[in-house]
Amino acid sequence: MLTDLEKKTILVLQRDLDVTPRPFLELAQHLEVTEAELLDAIRSLLAKGFIRRFGATLRHQLSGFDANAMVVWQVPEEAVNAIGEKLARYREVTHCYAREPAPDWPYNLYTMIHARTAEEVKQLAARMALEVGLSAYQILFSDAELKKTTMRYFHPEP
Repeated sequence: MLTDLEKKTILVLQRDLDVTPRPFLELAQHLEVTEAELLDAIRSLLAKGFIRRFGATLRHQLSGFDANAMVVWQVPEEAVNAIGEKLARYREVTHCYAREPAPDWPYNLYTMIHARTAEEVKQLAARMALEVGLSAYQILFSDAELKKTTMRYFHPEP
């Protein structure tokens, strides 16, 4: 069961956090509680499993990264974890997922990479392939971003 403060905490955490030295202080002031009370509520939600992690979304277009692509890799099943960990260490990689290959789609590892230009994406993918010893991969460039929203679990009362 969630307390009223925990519900309010989830509500305010559903929006983007401001980039400030103490973003939780500002949220606490909005909720009319102390920063310590808000942090205790967040810790409680983490302990109860309602919050699993905090993440950051890079708005790559605003940061000068105009090219992004999903690079799909065909990796021997026994090497997926080890190679996935190596690829995920690249600072240009924002997502790295293992998936079951489909009958007509042999790729089982996916990395989303960001760079300033399409040529940089191609060069990075080639370097990554060489460094992990893979040759079977494809670069799938994004044409348009169709949706990027944060999940909403609680809505403000009218």
